[in-house]
Amino acid sequence: MSMTYAEDIAAWSREQASLIRQGRFDLVDIEFVAEEIEDVGKSEQRELASRMAALLNHLLKWQLQPERRGASWEITIRNQRLGLSKRLARTPSLNPMLTDPDWQEEIWADALAACAAETGLVTLPLTCPWSFAQVLTLDWLPAD
Repeated sequence: MSMTYAEDIAAWSREQASLIRQGRFDLVDIEFVAEEIEDVGKSEQRELASRMAALLNHLLKWQLQPERRGASWEITIRNQRLGLSKRLARTPSLNPMLTDPDWQEEIWADALAACAAETGLVTLPLTCPWSFAQVLTLDWLPAD
């Protein structure tokens, strides 16, 4: 192995992929390859969490600030929903996260923090007032 993980991850990953394709498993940096594979799954989970928190943040602003509603919020809401739909279709093993109460609580906390930072509002609902099924429904928007 000529390149180490710590020296240059991009060069290392190309080298590792080449070694695997050549069947040179004796030269593969197994531990770091395994870590990188695990990180792919974690990256998918982070993407799901980030998109869901952004969606919840915008839905919350939509509900609490009707006077500020505009096309940009609608576009963000729609784009996040479409992104979530695509992510869940490509990675169906992430679906159970949507019904995990601990995960929902964590995502709601992220959405609240973003909403408070962006709006200055301090009185926000401690728990999500909508089901995640509603939140993911393409044309659904919260009432005032």
